[in-house]
Amino acid sequence: MGSSLSVSKFRSGLVLMAAAAAALTISGCAGNKRPRLAYEERPVEALYNTGYQRLEQRRWADAVDYFQEVERQHPYSDWARRSILMQIYAYYQNNNYTDAIAAADRYIQLFPGNPSAAYAFYMKAVCNFEQITDVGRDQGYATAALAGLKDVARRYPGTPYATDAAVKIDMVNDQLAGKEMNIGRYYQRANQPLAALNRYKAVIANPEFQRTSHTPEALYRLVEVNLQLGLKEEATRNGAVLGYNFPGSPWYAEAYALLTENGQAPEKAPEAKRESWLQRIIPG
Repeated sequence: MGSSLSVSKFRSGLVLMAAAAAALTISGCAGNKRPRLAYEERPVEALYNTGYQRLEQRRWADAVDYFQEVERQHPYSDWARRSILMQIYAYYQNNNYTDAIAAADRYIQLFPGNPSAAYAFYMKAVCNFEQITDVGRDQGYATAALAGLKDVARRYPGTPYATDAAVKIDMVNDQLAGKEMNIGRYYQRANQPLAALNRYKAVIANPEFQRTSHTPEALYRLVEVNLQLGLKEEATRNGAVLGYNFPGSPWYAEAYALLTENGQAPEKAPEAKRESWLQRIIPG
């Protein structure tokens, strides 16, 4: 996945860590040396605090062991509930997204009405978000992330989770629109203009994709393909839409030049200059 979709793990987990620090007093009763994790009755505070200490030391797998032991020895306590949240965070930091999602699902199933369920929903979406691959590959994670992020925004409006989800939703939409463009360019290179046309139209027709960075190029590609098909009026209409909405885009400068060459010059002159001949070729 491109750098524009990179997300800091510190930022994504910050809310949980701050909440944990505020809600709990870490007594320091756990020693520096990790005790055996074989079943042995121990105070729940000692187990939990040791797990928290391992988090601070970035020993993610060790932290999970302690928080699981809290659940094992004190399954119906509030400590156990908090321990599931901490496992989500530790798994996530350790790039173990599958187990992080499983822990989040478990928390949601057990404590759907708890305020901290917001964090579980959020982290589940973030785990899918961080597994998004480049547009040349399957976008299953992007689709799952989008659904999860929209769910967070719907369930918890006005929260930091919803605010961050809104930013990520725009990024995922840009990714999915990019996938459509990638397929459209492939069909165009393969001399399948109708198939390419449908992909470019999908970007223009989707209200969520219309706000992405791919819209100007999609409109330009519609000009190209429609001219290729001999549909000059349709090409002119697409060029006019491009010029009205993105008059300063280099893509409109390209579209204007292309339409002019074909005797279909739009009324509105471009505000930008053509960058280079490279802008007119199909990448890939």
